[in-house]
Amino acid sequence: MKSTPTDKTGITGLDDCMASRDNYEAVFNSMNEGLVIVDMNGVVIECNQAFYTITGLKEKQVLGRGVADIFCENRQCGINVAVMHTLQTGGPCREHAMDIVTRDKKRVPAVFSTAVLKDRQGYKKGIVVLFRDVSQINELKKKLGERYSFHSLIGKDRRMQEIYTLIEEVADTDANVLILGESGTGKELVAGAIHYQSRRTDAEFVKVSCAALSETLLESELFGHVRGAFTGAIHDKIGRFERAHKGTIFLDEIGEIGPAVQVKLLRVLQEKEIERVGEARSRKVDARIIAATNRDLWQMVRDTDFREDLYYRLKVLTIEVPPLRWRREDIPLLVDHFILKFNRQYNKHISAAGCDAMSQLMEYDWPGNVRELENAIEHAFVKTRTSTLMPQNLPREIAPDPQHSVPAGRKHTAGIDRHILIAALEQTGWNQARTARKLGINRTTVWRKMRAFNIVPPPE
Repeated sequence: MKSTPTDKTGITGLDDCMASRDNYEAVFNSMNEGLVIVDMNGVVIECNQAFYTITGLKEKQVLGRGVADIFCENRQCGINVAVMHTLQTGGPCREHAMDIVTRDKKRVPAVFSTAVLKDRQGYKKGIVVLFRDVSQINELKKKLGERYSFHSLIGKDRRMQEIYTLIEEVADTDANVLILGESGTGKELVAGAIHYQSRRTDAEFVKVSCAALSETLLESELFGHVRGAFTGAIHDKIGRFERAHKGTIFLDEIGEIGPAVQVKLLRVLQEKEIERVGEARSRKVDARIIAATNRDLWQMVRDTDFREDLYYRLKVLTIEVPPLRWRREDIPLLVDHFILKFNRQYNKHISAAGCDAMSQLMEYDWPGNVRELENAIEHAFVKTRTSTLMPQNLPREIAPDPQHSVPAGRKHTAGIDRHILIAALEQTGWNQARTARKLGINRTTVWRKMRAFNIVPPPE
């Protein structure tokens, strides 16, 4: 006899349950993203069809095995660290890049994210790991012209995209370029990109640090000298401008040159000729000039420390390189770039920065910009013995040692009044993360106290 809705056997309820299961499986296996469910012990208990398609793995190779056993050579690889982080803290890890090695040894570029899986009562049941195959996306980006790098420059931020376009526009001309930006932002890389993108690329790219030499030595370096021009000049010397003939000369820290060199440099810009120190005759040079500085040249002009006519000759076109704190979305790209670089240099196999380490890197203000980030990653490479960079591997100013900070259970916030908080904010340039570290409290506490005290950051 067929069961009816009033059948006391409960078969109808079982049918509903089976229908729900069928609906769940239909949704589960219709996804384009690979989905893996991991239990509280880090063991894979379920995967959808897209995961098997992306990875080329078989069910028997995955189900019942730990994440580290499937993907990692050791337990410190990026995906296992992310899963353990989410299991222990409940916090997600989003959009981490990795290469999946398929059964036929092909590398598939992918990104993965982790999140807590809870039941209807809100209890933690495990972890969901979501995989996306980004090989087609990467190919599409190439076709669309989206650039995450340009020559040696790394960055997808809008400001960097504008710089890439500017470089292409100016590279086909011989216009002088003035590059502005804080120390460590990559001004020399921008100058190099202009040179190697231009028709002068077959000639030399000559770099001069104007701050590294005294005015007398700088004049000799730039323009050369003849034998006997001064004590120690025992033979003729070709200057950097002559070496850069048909190429490009990059004058770094141009704001440091003295009055005498400014006059001679102005003549080069106007007449396209130089005179070696101690020589009366002029020599024609054809060198494209790119200058850079981290100083306010216009203020130096107003203070009569820099010639106004030279200033305008140098800045036919200006490129301003943004500090790293203005383009935080580029930090993961730069970290991946430096990990690849130092893997080759130190013959290591670091896969990624862990979630906690990446959070520290994203929060830090980077007063030394990209150069400081590179040094921080190299510091971490020297210290790490695992395949994932951890917070304890980073320099202390970026990831303070927990042993030297106030324990969470003993942080006293009641004594932090409005005046103390404002003073700390002003000392850290109104950066809430740095203020929190300075006061030994949580960043959220800083935000809450700012609201409570009605503290508003000053306008930029």
